[in-house]
Amino acid sequence: MKKITLPITEEQLKDLSAGDRVLASGYLYTARDAAHKRMYELLNEGKELPIDVSGQTIYYVGAAPAKPGYAVGPCGPTSSYRMDKYAPSLLDLGLKVMIGKGKRSDAVIESMKKNGAVYLVAIGGAAALIAKSITKSELICYEDLGTEAIYRYEVKDMPLIVAIDSNGNNVYVR
Repeated sequence: MKKITLPITEEQLKDLSAGDRVLASGYLYTARDAAHKRMYELLNEGKELPIDVSGQTIYYVGAAPAKPGYAVGPCGPTSSYRMDKYAPSLLDLGLKVMIGKGKRSDAVIESMKKNGAVYLVAIGGAAALIAKSITKSELICYEDLGTEAIYRYEVKDMPLIVAIDSNGNNVYVR
């Protein structure tokens, strides 16, 4: 089990290999389909994004309402392929880590290799367990999107698996 700190350093990133199990601590952003679409449209209009993605992590999630004593409610990963249209643009801006579930397109994998990024997967069906690793949640933007708004989470020992490393090695291809 490897421990990583988010935002990830170049040294940590290069030390990750497909299949590694990791515990992530630090800060990450959340964004799902609707938020990605808005950011993509901003980029196409030549406008700035509401967050600086350079060196950052985006978790594809929309958490359920928090129960008393928790920062968020159950928050399992969203199927990542739904962000594949938008991911290369964000990777070109320096996004280093994406967290979700499921396979990624060839275009995303090529962009990851070009930009030195990794794709981590959270275990689908473990939403309540994952929520226990989130210690703080702060709304950043797109409040009108509800659970699909962009949040900044503080995480402690979030359990993840490296699905695709920065060299393109892929646990989904054996």
